[in-house]
Amino acid sequence: MEINATNPWKWQDARSYSQAIEVKNAEGTLYVSGQTAIDDDGVSSTEDMKTQLIKSLENLERVITEAGYSCGNIVRLNIYTTSTQELWPHFPVFQDWIAKHGTRQATTLLEVVSLFETLKVELEATVVK
Repeated sequence: MEINATNPWKWQDARSYSQAIEVKNAEGTLYVSGQTAIDDDGVSSTEDMKTQLIKSLENLERVITEAGYSCGNIVRLNIYTTSTQELWPHFPVFQDWIAKHGTRQATTLLEVVSLFETLKVELEATVVK
């Protein structure tokens, strides 16, 4: 498999994403539903944004790993949040996770009116192998 990033500019590098990702000769594609800060019993978190972001990343990693894929092969990662203003100070948590896995993905960040129950952030991914 071959993954190529297209970045006509340099500014997206500081935000830990790519403008476009091309995948050639993949053996499989995993479409991951939005992962949030829900515990193993299905209870939604009432914690702050940073805590919910960390739990959402943990849940995303768990689903990807249990499916037999690698977080380093995420090619699309959409972030939904109820408050970009509340999320932004904790963005380094996201960037550290991306750096840890060596991921170079296309990303869209969207602020939404609400998410399920008490949730503040949701991560939706496409992964290849």
